[in-house]
Amino acid sequence: GIGIREVLLTSGCPGTESKCIVRVEECRGPVDCGWGIPISEGLACVKMPCIYIAPENRFKYVWKMLIPNKTAHILPNDSAIMEVCRDTRSVTFQCETQENGNKIASVKYTVYATTEMETKKSRRIERGQSRRTMTDAILVFCLVTGLLTTVGVIFAMVFMILKRAVIKSIWESKSGQDNQDKKLANRRSLCNME
Repeated sequence: GIGIREVLLTSGCPGTESKCIVRVEECRGPVDCGWGIPISEGLACVKMPCIYIAPENRFKYVWKMLIPNKTAHILPNDSAIMEVCRDTRSVTFQCETQENGNKIASVKYTVYATTEMETKKSRRIERGQSRRTMTDAILVFCLVTGLLTTVGVIFAMVFMILKRAVIKSIWESKSGQDNQDKKLANRRSLCNME
């Protein structure tokens, strides 16, 4: 394929920049670029690009319809972008980018049939609804858990306020018991010293 590569400079850049672009150059790679992704894809039509770099008119584009077990059918379209409307069966297209009669890049696209797209769309909708249901369930669980925790804390605080006297007496009895234990320990230590 063909593409654009940026050549970076890592020292000596102006200002405080740590990296800067020195130049942009064309680069070449393997001719077969595999399967491409359409520019736009609707239920009715698909727009597919060839592999190219500016200026677009520098290259020649050859679009082919690939038919299993037969020779490819060359299409009259010679532009870098081709729009195809869906048919009753899936079709595979290939675009070859040529320069001076040599193939420099090639990319393939499958345009699925209208019925297949409707099936895929309904599957996506079903998956989306099941995900949405799961997300809703998690959100409801978190909300209910948060509400129950808040209500529990409020009840505990109200109980502590209303039963302040009981809680105070419990604390005092514990601290009183602690004070008595300390006094007994002090007396024992004094007795042991004598």
